[in-house]
Amino acid sequence: MTNHHTADGADPVQPDVPPQGLSIFPVTGIGEIAPGDDLAGMLGDVAPVQEHDVLIVTQKVVSKAEGQVVKIDMNDPRGHKAIVEDESVRILRRRGELIISETKHGFVCANAGVDLSNIAAGHAALLPVDSDRSARRIRDVVRAKQGVEIGVIISDTFGRPWRRGVTDVAIGSAGIGPILDLRGTNDALGRELQVTEVAIIDEIAAAADLVMGKSAGYPAAVVRGIPSSWFRSGSVADEIVRDPHDDLFR
Repeated sequence: MTNHHTADGADPVQPDVPPQGLSIFPVTGIGEIAPGDDLAGMLGDVAPVQEHDVLIVTQKVVSKAEGQVVKIDMNDPRGHKAIVEDESVRILRRRGELIISETKHGFVCANAGVDLSNIAAGHAALLPVDSDRSARRIRDVVRAKQGVEIGVIISDTFGRPWRRGVTDVAIGSAGIGPILDLRGTNDALGRELQVTEVAIIDEIAAAADLVMGKSAGYPAAVVRGIPSSWFRSGSVADEIVRDPHDDLFR
């Protein structure tokens, strides 16, 4: 991450007194989501949010509500690969059935984010067209219904180079700064930090996944206890995508 300002000119999130503790709990009361459902309105009705909470919503339910679901040929074991190609702007690696590609959003991930889990047989879920826009709409609707300022993160599961296992990361956000910029501050021993920028929306997304799970059926969670200085308008998860010119591995 090299840009030191947001798209609207705001400075990166600045450090504050660390939270003394976080509370994380799933949002209940949301049933199966179908294309065309008012997901933002549902969350506005049931999400138990307070001022400066962060509401994390899984990509899968956002994609379902927005109609980002396509049919695949169940008789063709490679039927969804053509969809992966269509959703990619660049293929980086192929190994067997696995494709690592860059999506239209700038994400580098497995199979362009095309997902067959937790969705009806014969269908695949695509990434939302604009996850930041989706996050803004959810934030605006929840704020209108409940009268509190919150942050919203759209999360998805990504693998990581050189490490086993997957973790949730943020693919869209609204109302909370993506990066906690610690450059120019001192560490615990008084040394000035030169390059440290913390991807706080990724860390919040990963923490929320611990209570949502992959099969528990909770499509959203609330994280409480985030410092108020981390919240800001105009922030987008797109800020967290590293410019290819600064990426040593592409």
